[in-house]
Amino acid sequence: MRMPRGGRMVLGTCLGSLVALVLYLQTVTKPDVEPITSTGSTSTHPPLGRSGRNPLRSLYNGDQDSDQSYAQSALRGRRELLEEACLSQTRKRRVLSPDDLRHLIVDDKHGLIYCYVPKVACTNWKRVLMVLTGDGRYSDPLAIPAHEAHVAGNLRTLSEFPAAEINRRLRSYLKFVFVREPFERLVSAYRNKFTRSYNEAFHKRYGTKIIRRHRPGARPGAAEAGADVSFREFIQYLVDPRTQREEPLNEHWERVHSLCHPCLIHYDVVGKYETLEPDSQAVLGLAGVQGSVRFPSSGKSARTDRDMAARFFQDVSPFLQKKLVNMYRMDFLLFNYSMPRYLRTP
Repeated sequence: MRMPRGGRMVLGTCLGSLVALVLYLQTVTKPDVEPITSTGSTSTHPPLGRSGRNPLRSLYNGDQDSDQSYAQSALRGRRELLEEACLSQTRKRRVLSPDDLRHLIVDDKHGLIYCYVPKVACTNWKRVLMVLTGDGRYSDPLAIPAHEAHVAGNLRTLSEFPAAEINRRLRSYLKFVFVREPFERLVSAYRNKFTRSYNEAFHKRYGTKIIRRHRPGARPGAAEAGADVSFREFIQYLVDPRTQREEPLNEHWERVHSLCHPCLIHYDVVGKYETLEPDSQAVLGLAGVQGSVRFPSSGKSARTDRDMAARFFQDVSPFLQKKLVNMYRMDFLLFNYSMPRYLRTP
């Protein structure tokens, strides 16, 4: 017997409401996904490499050798803390564009993706990856000139691939990033770019603007050269609302979460500059290439540390310090860094 028209309308309305409810529940319970599309790996299990091996089995299952057990335990803990921080600190999600992936270097031979962060040993990591991807052209990372490590085209970035290939690599490659205490990284960037005479390009590009804008009554010669920017003037430039309205921040002082998007891309390993050598060796071990290359040891004695950063911040007012804290707060939270005790924020 045929159902009356009114009954069919009621039934159709109920079915439509049921479908809408199911779709809503799928949306609100959908796990965090890894853009560029929704095909990223969200599993808590480690990804498989290109050859079918599992480069993170020792990291997740605890079957590492005794020499690397401490480092690998720390790496596991950092990844878990990052995931918890992302869940608590981020509310809205967005789809990444290819331009967001320019800092992610790809090694197809060994199934690696590395997000480079300036002033966090990225020159040496780029050297290591040039050895790994160089078809025998390089064997010693330190034999590669520093400027050559930064030449565009020497290493491929994830942004160069079509969307399907981007997602395939995000699903299956070992993804890692190295981070640093945010204000020590910032002081290191200032020292390198504004206190070294050989960085004239930065003096012209940024120093002249900083002096004109934040040094009332500046001598014409100083404004034209841009070579004697003080750290306080640099901080004024960073927290000035006009700075980011006019152009993106330079990569050397851009926040790590803006360069590498750790709440959208699920990094398998988060290394730290403070434990650079053991963390680097652990990454090379997980990738299965520790017999092919060693991460270069650092011989620098003038490395920017907490005490040096504290001296630079002495001339920065509490008002500017508070603005800077707000600006870099996410990097402190996501990577489990404490606010420095030398700050005098109100």
